[in-house]
Amino acid sequence: MESKVGIKEFLEFVAKRLVEKPDEVFVKEIEGASVTILELKVAKEDFGRILGKKGRIANAIRVLLKAVSGKEGRRTTLEIFE
Repeated sequence: MESKVGIKEFLEFVAKRLVEKPDEVFVKEIEGASVTILELKVAKEDFGRILGKKGRIANAIRVLLKAVSGKEGRRTTLEIFE
């Protein structure tokens, strides 16, 4: 049996393992006609952990989301807030 994990749940899973306060990770999914916007909100202290040096971690997360959403035939955009 194959379990299907949504893009929102995948982002929550990844983000909660990168931060020190996983209870303060919130993901809001906004469905558009052809694009899904994911808004990631983390604690102020964890904002730098999600971005990484020169945005490398944030870009890596975006690459992962692109791969996951590509399998579903959708485009995904990630916005990060503190």
